[in-house]
Amino acid sequence: MVDLAWAHAGPSILAAFLASTVEFVEALTVILAVGSVRNWRDTLLGAAVALGVLLLLVSIFGTALASVPLDVIQLAVGALLLLFGLRWLRKAILRSAGVIPLHDEAAVFAKQIEAMRGHGNTNGSIAKGWDRIAFGAAFQITMLEGTEVVFIVIAIGAGGTGLLLPASLGALTALLIVMILGLVVHRPLSRVPENSLKFIVGVLLSAFGSFWFGEGIGVAWPGSDWSILALIVGFLAVALLAVPLCRMRPGRGGAGVRV
Repeated sequence: MVDLAWAHAGPSILAAFLASTVEFVEALTVILAVGSVRNWRDTLLGAAVALGVLLLLVSIFGTALASVPLDVIQLAVGALLLLFGLRWLRKAILRSAGVIPLHDEAAVFAKQIEAMRGHGNTNGSIAKGWDRIAFGAAFQITMLEGTEVVFIVIAIGAGGTGLLLPASLGALTALLIVMILGLVVHRPLSRVPENSLKFIVGVLLSAFGSFWFGEGIGVAWPGSDWSILALIVGFLAVALLAVPLCRMRPGRGGAGVRV
């Protein structure tokens, strides 16, 4: 029973942790840029308020899931999670193949600093009152990236009884690590291999989505929960094979590729 539980809970924690890390790093990049140019107090307040709203959403929707039949949840969430995972995996494959450029957190950081300076009232001249621009920018980016984290946590938690806690644990661990790193380095985490994380997360979410969609329509998976591991290996093999195939495609400079 312990092995069976870890076959489900372990990948749930990992998927939520990696997906949340990507989103939190993107949010942190903007928050650091806003705080360094505007007002740290109101920037951090905006991010904190957004986190509070997101935690409330997880609590409300996580509790509401208990009243919905499991097969209905698995069917709906499985389909959405599969589409979400395939979207991430597609972008990661195209970036690995050089079809579209890698995401550059340092460039995003510099761009956000310029945008904040364009609003005037930088740190040297901000009044002691409330800086609504700093608060609004931090709140918006935290809500934007955090909403995706909430979706992933709820979707993973909906896959089976007791999975909301492991998924939430993975997301909260990612949040704490990113926050600590942000305080230590005080700069965008440009060395984080974001595309590699998205590649892995795309594989994991696609595998989970396929498994739960199959559960929802009544598929009898061989080995029960252990089929998730086989699905992960399968998606990973196909994705790794797709990278060199995309490199060989004519005119791979990225023209016409929608991201």
